[in-house]
Formats: sequence, structure tokens, C-alpha cells
Amino acid sequence: VGEAVRFFLGNGGPNLTSSFHVIGEIFDNVYLEGGTTVTHNVQTTMIPAGGSAIVEFKVEVPGEYVLVDHSLSRAFNKGAIGKLKVTGPENHKVFSHGKGEKK
Repeated sequence: VGEAVRFFLGNGGPNLTSSFHVIGEIFDNVYLEGGTTVTHNVQTTMIPAGGSAIVEFKVEVPGEYVLVDHSLSRAFNKGAIGKLKVTGPENHKVFSHGKGEKK
């Protein structure tokens, strides 16, 4: 929690575009096609066949964040899915499970 995360992503293709997304997060910075052009506050980024991207974000609450190709048929039917496990203190200002939290 509180640390920056940076993913370097490549899409080997050969023909399909990937729509990379981390469920529960917004990317602070996305380096389009792995280059120097940066966009900010992006939810899902498109990675062309044979292309790449770099995404950065800061995780504010602990938990398991699911990494998907948002072309979900590839995520669920072909395994284009992963998990990022984040540990650290809870942050009830950002997210609350609604059970037994201290006020």
C-alpha cells in the first residue's frame, strides 16, 4: 500500500489488440506504445499487436487486484488474467468493507 507500481507490457499479437486493465485501479501514467508520450488518469489502455505500453499507478488499499485483457473473452476463455497482491494498512477514507470499521 502506498507504493508505486509499474508494469511493462507487451502484446505479441500476432493480430489482436489488447485492452489492458487492472480492476479497481486507475493508471496515473500510461506511456503509449512504450514511448515518451504519456497520458494520465487512464482506466484501460489499448496495446496494438506487436506493441507495448508502460503503466504506473499507486495502490491505496490492500487486496488482490485482477489484471485483465478487457477483451474479456480472452481473459476468461484463454487465461489472459493475473493478480497483484497488495499488503499493508487499510485506508477507510478510500474504501471500506462496511464491517467493524473504526470511526
